[in-house]
Amino acid sequence: MTRNPVLLRTAPLQRETTSSLICRVASHYGLEAKALRSCWHWRNYQPGHEGGGARADAEVLLSAAGRRLLAGMCGVEEGVLARALPSWGEEDAKLRAEDEDPVGLWRVGGAVAGPVAFGCRLCTARRTGTALRAVRYAPRWERVCARHGRWLLDADANQPLEHLALRGLPEVVEAQRRWVSVGRRAVRVGAEPERVFALAYAVVARWWEQAYGWEREAIWPRRLHEVAGGDAGEDLERWRIVGRDAVVFPEVVAVAEALLDPVMAELVWADSGAGRPRALPADGMFCRRLGEQVGRPWLGPLAAADHGGPLLAWMGSVIRLRRGAGGPPGYGNDPWWLRQEHQPATMAGQLRVLGKEKKAPGSGTMWRAAVPAEQRMLITSTLDSVQEQLLQLRGVQTGPTADVARRLLRGLGHSAGLIENAWKRTALAAVNGGVPLQEVARWVDMPVEVLREMLTADGREEGG
Repeated sequence: MTRNPVLLRTAPLQRETTSSLICRVASHYGLEAKALRSCWHWRNYQPGHEGGGARADAEVLLSAAGRRLLAGMCGVEEGVLARALPSWGEEDAKLRAEDEDPVGLWRVGGAVAGPVAFGCRLCTARRTGTALRAVRYAPRWERVCARHGRWLLDADANQPLEHLALRGLPEVVEAQRRWVSVGRRAVRVGAEPERVFALAYAVVARWWEQAYGWEREAIWPRRLHEVAGGDAGEDLERWRIVGRDAVVFPEVVAVAEALLDPVMAELVWADSGAGRPRALPADGMFCRRLGEQVGRPWLGPLAAADHGGPLLAWMGSVIRLRRGAGGPPGYGNDPWWLRQEHQPATMAGQLRVLGKEKKAPGSGTMWRAAVPAEQRMLITSTLDSVQEQLLQLRGVQTGPTADVARRLLRGLGHSAGLIENAWKRTALAAVNGGVPLQEVARWVDMPVEVLREMLTADGREEGG
C-alpha cells in the first residue's frame, strides 16, 4: 500500500541549514540521516571536529537535480525552500556541470551564510509536530527564544549543549527586544547594524576577559551561575566560555546604544580637549557615563585605561573625524571598523584551547589564549624576527656571526620577558578572581610554594 506523501511533508524552518532539513526529512521517513544522504552523489567528505564526530554546523550545497530531489522528498515546492534556506541558491564550480545528477557538496555553515546556531527544539516541535534538532543561521542578536526562555548556542563548537536556560534573567530577554530599536537607530545614522553590534560585542568581550580582576563586579557572576544551572562549580572555566555570549548580551546592546548616541560622541570630543588636543583622561566623562549606562559606575577609569582595545580605537576615530585628521592606513576614520586583533575568540576556539590545556597542562603551547591581542601580536612579531635572525645565523648570510648571535639572544630574551609577564598577569588575575592557587599551579606546572612567592613579589612590584 502506497503511503500518502502528505503525511511525509517536511516544511523548512526559516533560515534553516539545508543539512538540518535533510536530517529532519530522514527522521520523518524513519531513516538514519546517513542512509538518506546516500541518495546524492557527494564530491567531498562531511566536515568533522578535530577529535572526531560530525560538525553540527555542516552545510550542503546541491546541484539543480539534487535540489529537485530534496524538494520531492519534502513535499514542498522549490520556491518555498529557496525562500527559507539561505544556502539553497548557492553555486559552486564543482556543481555547475552536474545539473542532471543529484550531487551534493559539503561546506561549513559559517562560511556559507553567516553564524550558525541550534534552533529551539520546543519551537521546532510547535511548528512541525516533532521535537527534533534543528540548526539555523542566526546572528548573535537573535539568539534568545523569548517564548521558552532559552539562549541558543553556536553550533560550530564540539560540546553537547544546544541552549542555556534564561530563568531568572529577564534582562537578557529584554536586551533582544531593545536591540530592535538600536538596529533601527544604526540604520537612521547611516551605520550597518551588523558592524555596530560587532564593535560593541568586541568591547564587552574584552571587558569579560578582564573581569577576573574586577573586585566590584557582581552582575556577571550571578548570571553565569544562573545559566550554569545554579552553580558553575569546579567547571567554571568551561562555563565562562559557553555562557559568555548570553551573560554579556545586555551590556553589548547597552554599549551599542551608547556608541550610536551623538551626546556620547560629544563627550569623547570634550574629553580630548576639543579644539585644544590633550591625552584622554582616566576620569573622562565619556567612560564614566558609559560605565553608568552598563550599571557599573566604577567601570569608567578601568575602561579608559585599557589602551589598545576596540573602545579606545572607536574614540580615536570619533576624535579624528571631528578634527578632520586622517586615520591610520587601511581603515581611515571609519568608527565601526573592527581590527582583526580586536575580534573576540569564538566559543569553539576557546573550547579547543581549553581541551588541549587539560590534556597537556603547563605545556606552554597555548600561551596565545591567555595574552591580550595587541601583546600577542607583539610577541608573534618578535618571534618571527628571531626566527629570521636564526636563519641568518645558520647561513651566516649577513654580518659577522657574533653580531647576528647577539641580536638573536636579545630577541629571545625580549620574547621570553613578554611571555613571562603575560602568564604572570593571567595567573595573578585568576587567583584574585577566586581560582584556587593549587589549580593555577597545576595549569602552569609549578610548585605551589614557588608560584605563591612569584605572584606575591609581582603584586608588590605592581603595587609600588
